[in-house]
Amino acid sequence: MIEKLKQRWNVKNGWDVLIILLVFACTGFSILYIKRALFDLVGLSKETSPSWLLWTVNILIILPLYQAALLAWGWIWGRFSFFWEFEKRMFRRIGSWFGRKG
Repeated sequence: MIEKLKQRWNVKNGWDVLIILLVFACTGFSILYIKRALFDLVGLSKETSPSWLLWTVNILIILPLYQAALLAWGWIWGRFSFFWEFEKRMFRRIGSWFGRKG
């Protein structure tokens, strides 16, 4: 599995893969806590809020926060350039969904 990730991410060794996985883990946990705090602050919950509102907040607020946190954690762990390229590729793919004709 490590070898496949090294090839997919074009990194040199297993330590790079480990650091990348740690950045994803730190980002996920950070956003989990931020989301909980934000939802509590504005009074959103699964029990009291319509699902369309929760989805909208997740897409419009939490997703951009995740992207910023990913870059921040990447910078902290010394892999900013990897995550900057990772995000550019991701946004190109998302943009291609909306740019399709036909």
